[in-house]
Amino acid sequence: MTSSSPYTPITTSSTTPPTSTPLSANLDFISRAKHRLYGTFSSRRPWSQFFDYHSISFPHNLSDAVSRLKTNFSYFRMNFTMIVLLILFVSLLWHPISLIVFLVMMVAWLFLFFLREEPLILFGRSIDDRIILAVLSVMTVGFLLLTGATWNILIALAVGVVVVFIYSVFRRSDDLFLDEEEAAAGGLLAGRTGI
Repeated sequence: MTSSSPYTPITTSSTTPPTSTPLSANLDFISRAKHRLYGTFSSRRPWSQFFDYHSISFPHNLSDAVSRLKTNFSYFRMNFTMIVLLILFVSLLWHPISLIVFLVMMVAWLFLFFLREEPLILFGRSIDDRIILAVLSVMTVGFLLLTGATWNILIALAVGVVVVFIYSVFRRSDDLFLDEEEAAAGGLLAGRTGI
């Protein structure tokens, strides 16, 4: 018979902290990316509210039209962005090279701007988000213009702006309610400080 000493350590299966495998790191990145995308697109308003035809009417005067334009643009900003991008995408269907460049640049936007959680470090320096936004915007427009679809792009962007403008002027905004942050971001509180 062997006796065990009370000072002998009892060993159990050794547990080491889980190490990060490339698969788990990729899954974690995808999970965080989905969370960030949902957060970004959560500012999109319901399409049923956007396409409510009961809210369409002529503005009473110019100041009513300007007020509607500001409120609707602030309220439906993400919806308008999606519509303009859809119009641009459809306009590039007949230019496959431009469409490929558009999709590559959208991936660059996703990874360098929308899905990035930490500051971008280049040559040991942190790059400001405004610089990244400006560089990506210039690169997107520049690369698309170099593909030979200049008129398609300009016409698509003009059509998108006209659609946003017309919709914003003719949709009543009295049933839309912005919180203070959205109103301030849209410039709607600037003239109301004395009220």
